[in-house]
Amino acid sequence: MNQKSHLRIQLSATRRGARLARLFTERQLDEWGVPFEGAAHVVAELASNAVLHGRVSGRDFRLGLKLHDDGTLCIEVTDARGDRIPRIQDPAAGDAETGRGLRIVAVYADRWGVDEAPAHGKTVWAELVPGRDEA
Repeated sequence: MNQKSHLRIQLSATRRGARLARLFTERQLDEWGVPFEGAAHVVAELASNAVLHGRVSGRDFRLGLKLHDDGTLCIEVTDARGDRIPRIQDPAAGDAETGRGLRIVAVYADRWGVDEAPAHGKTVWAELVPGRDEA
């Protein structure tokens, strides 16, 4: 799969940084001419998780967007907490206060996962394939 376009930006691990991640995504995908509703939801959830669960004082998080020639969009959010691996919570825990964000990611993404990142961090990634009906 060839890479067509890409964006990589470092943002503060704050609520403002998470909001900016979504705004940058919407603006960049609009510039690329790509529908962005599903991608914006995925970025919002992954960036929020990076701020809430992946934050280390004094360290930022990174947003990466890659648009491949076939139209597949790869979203990557890298944070500083490689020891906190995200997992979808058990559906029986429907009253849980956390864990719903990854369900949203799973609805919009065709695939998602977690990879190790440098300096004890992690990258949570999601791929969105064009032509798939969005939720």
